[in-house]
Amino acid sequence: MNIDAIYTTLGVLFIVVFLYSVLAEKLEDTIISGPMVFITIGWVLGTSGLGLIGSGTTPTDLRFLVDITLALVLFSDAAHSNLKVVKTQILYPSRMLLIGLPSAIVLGSIVAALLFNQLTLIEAAILGTMLAATDAALGKAVVSNPKVPAPVREGLNIESGLNDGLCVPILLILLTLSNPASEGVTLGHGLYLVAEEVGIGLVVGLSFAFIGAKLLEASAARQWLSEVWVQVTVMAIALSSFYVAQTFHGSGYIAAFSGGLLFGYLLSKKTHQLVLATEGMAELFAMFTWILFGATLLGTLFEHMSWQVVAYAVASLTVIRMLPTYCAFIGTRVPTRERLFMGWFGPRGLASLAFAVLVIDAQVEHSSFIALVVSTTVLFSLVAHGISAKPLAEKLGHIERKS
Repeated sequence: MNIDAIYTTLGVLFIVVFLYSVLAEKLEDTIISGPMVFITIGWVLGTSGLGLIGSGTTPTDLRFLVDITLALVLFSDAAHSNLKVVKTQILYPSRMLLIGLPSAIVLGSIVAALLFNQLTLIEAAILGTMLAATDAALGKAVVSNPKVPAPVREGLNIESGLNDGLCVPILLILLTLSNPASEGVTLGHGLYLVAEEVGIGLVVGLSFAFIGAKLLEASAARQWLSEVWVQVTVMAIALSSFYVAQTFHGSGYIAAFSGGLLFGYLLSKKTHQLVLATEGMAELFAMFTWILFGATLLGTLFEHMSWQVVAYAVASLTVIRMLPTYCAFIGTRVPTRERLFMGWFGPRGLASLAFAVLVIDAQVEHSSFIALVVSTTVLFSLVAHGISAKPLAEKLGHIERKS
């Protein structure tokens, strides 16, 4: 991207930031979500519209924005988690992660293999894994809504915070297997990769959060904290833990989320005040990501969609997600309405887009087609979950109060 294109893109983006910021509270009272607005703006201003932005944007640019956004969202959402609820209702996230997630990967892989003849079995599994991860950013409208029962909210929050990181090592194993030179890869190597990703992510995330929280407390006690610089401390902890974990081949997603959980627990009385600026930055980067997604990819999606792609996207958001989630709670007292609610609110978004860039970089044979399917599913999710978040959350809350 040349310097003039950069100036134009940034100028337009920050004008949109200002205009949206003065209308944000009003728009949040409607069923029109922020990402829906952003992707539409990107489409109008992008390569398929006025051509003001997006012409020089590469997949790497989107990956850069996605990583920053996810690190900030995962850390700040985790910091707000109610660990007392999580501890007493650990059944919700544990069932979704240990039963629902692997079941969704398997089911998604089978459906992909049946619908897309051009994909190998490994490529179908890659697609199923990419779309098994749910999006913490798109799910925020639900997990932050007090009308949703606390166990459901915290269960979805923990699930969306950890399933990204759990899907990464599985995806990396599949990408290795898709390489013709991967004949020597063993099950032991795959398990080692999973343990490495998760273990390094946990160690880095928890260490950075603990040290960061203790240094903040010590600095505050000595009145060393600047009113201005304290606003960026949490953001620095979140991003440093993410990128250090990635540097050592761990999961940055798990590092950010686990670090956020510990940070919120250690500084529970001041969490909201400390995390507020980080949440604002997360919203800003998410806005940029969705605008550029609309500017660069939306027109291409409409041109290349087929009935099979649409069918898979719809199936991914419904039966592939909802059936495993429902079945994960067989033998428990979790009511059907909560199972269906948690099954539906598994939005696909930023993590799946980041995985698409990984697949493209790995030069998988049908990477472009896989990215098309993922992007279509993300688009459908963005609209369907955005429109349904508020009314369904209020309906569930109303039913729960009556019962």
